[in-house]
Amino acid sequence: MQQLLEDIKKKQFKQAYLLYGQEAYLKNQYRDRLKEALVQEGDTMNFTAFKGKDVNSGEVIDLAETMPFFADRRVILIEDSGLFKKGGEQLADYMKEPAPSVCILFIESEVDKRSRLFKAVKDCGCAVEFATQDEATLKRWILGRIKKENKTISPAGLDFFLQKTGSDMENISREMEKLFCYTLKKDSITEADIEAVCTHQVTSQIFDMVEAIALQKQREALKLYYDLLALKEPPMRILFLIGRQFNLLLQVKELKAKGYDNRKIGEKTGLHSFIAGKYVSQASRFKKEELREALEACVSTDEAVKSGRLNDTMGVELLIVRYSSGVKKNGNAG
Repeated sequence: MQQLLEDIKKKQFKQAYLLYGQEAYLKNQYRDRLKEALVQEGDTMNFTAFKGKDVNSGEVIDLAETMPFFADRRVILIEDSGLFKKGGEQLADYMKEPAPSVCILFIESEVDKRSRLFKAVKDCGCAVEFATQDEATLKRWILGRIKKENKTISPAGLDFFLQKTGSDMENISREMEKLFCYTLKKDSITEADIEAVCTHQVTSQIFDMVEAIALQKQREALKLYYDLLALKEPPMRILFLIGRQFNLLLQVKELKAKGYDNRKIGEKTGLHSFIAGKYVSQASRFKKEELREALEACVSTDEAVKSGRLNDTMGVELLIVRYSSGVKKNGNAG
């Protein structure tokens, strides 16, 4: 990222940039900053954007070889093409010796670093990964935004906010805007404010649902399920997330048994440390065998739905009922 800022500041640009990774908010911010620095406002003659899997490499190369019209360079933006995983060979060959007047910006979520295109872009340009930010970075960023609004938040309030929003910066930004509007006439942001306006992420609701299952609070678990359905969340995605949750809990339980602390557990499972502790607590409510059985039950439900033997909505509901009724305690869950 420092390299990108340096290039923009000095106005000395490389012929290719690849911005990739799961952190869309930061990635899009740097995409826009590069575009603004490279292309004069309103210049549609020398800027072309491609998006999606149907990008034609030959068309891109023809465009790249076309001289810019009353400008220093021609800029081509290619987003979510998948060319860094498959089909990028033609562009990889071209990037060995691109036209001096072209700059190509690639924006991708996933790349194969072994691909020829990745290596070619790295050789003639700059590849920057935008990974999910760690807890400390997210907190610094949030506190900076809050300070700009002349507001304060307690450490507990900040933790509660992150538990609500998750680690996606785009979502955090949206939720902060809502909070700032809600607390317009207040100097501090409280947990009550966060509870009042911040949207509970689907993954957080799944966590709460599995917690209710662990505590055998069947009515609460079903209510959370019906809430997700009311939000148009597909039953099969809910099933996938429940299975993912049980899988994470199994990993957490095994790591805890090996003596790892919450920070190490977070690193090994990809969970932020402010969340890992909650997973350790939730995992302690299950036996290892129960978590394995629950995972198998998720797979069985998935197969039953896909083979047409079971309705998707009913299948997930039966799974929740079964595991929140105490059946698992009797060793009958499968």
